[in-house]
This record gives sequence, C-alpha cells and structure tokens, in this order.
Amino acid sequence: MPVPTTIAPMLSVRRGAAAIEFYKTAFGAEELFRISNDKGEVVARLSVQGAEFWLADESPAHLNFSPESLGGGTVRMILTVEDPDAPFDRAVAAGATAVSPVRDQHGWRQGRVVDPSGHHWEIGKPVK
Repeated sequence: MPVPTTIAPMLSVRRGAAAIEFYKTAFGAEELFRISNDKGEVVARLSVQGAEFWLADESPAHLNFSPESLGGGTVRMILTVEDPDAPFDRAVAAGATAVSPVRDQHGWRQGRVVDPSGHHWEIGKPVK
C-alpha cells in the first residue's frame, strides 16, 4: 500500500517531555509516538483532533534550535477548531502567554498565544 504524502511540522523545543504535557493540557493533544534517550530528550508525534505535528528537543549539533535559543520563532502554528475560546483559555491556564485575545477579525474568530517553548499559536475559526 502506498504511503500518503503529508506535511507535518516538527517543533524544536527545550524540555520536550514538559512540552508534550503542555500540548496535551492546552490543546487536548494525543501522543501517537514517543522515543527518548537516557538524557530525557524526546522526539514525539502528536495529534490534535487528527491534525498531526511532531516535536523534538533541540539539537544544536544538527542545527535544530528552539525559539528560546534563537530569541523567537520563524513560523506560527494555526490551530483551526470549532470553539477557539476553549483551547485559548486552556493554553493560558497551562502557561502560555496571550499575545492577542480571541476576537472576531478579518473574517476569523481568533486569538494568539506563545507557548512555554516560544512557539506562536493562532487559534481560531472562520466566521460567516
């Protein structure tokens, strides 16, 4: 059977195990796969309602750096859900920093947070 073509981001983080717990708490992520080494560094595949992404502890030797090391990130994650207020509020309660509150703007109901690893998440849905 052929393997389907997919694109899934891999987020570089510090404290990978803690990041996994944040995404579970904030976004209801399900852990699909995890490997770890004797130092506690992880690589994991997560899913939020079927939308998959990966994360791994940063590895400077492989030129993989977290936003904390770089002083910011270069991408934003877009999480589209039916009720953006709920995961936004859970993310802030779990340790994310609110950048902009959830509100109707530009044809979307959306808000933006920075997670504890420094990744920006826009959480929203299109509005009619």
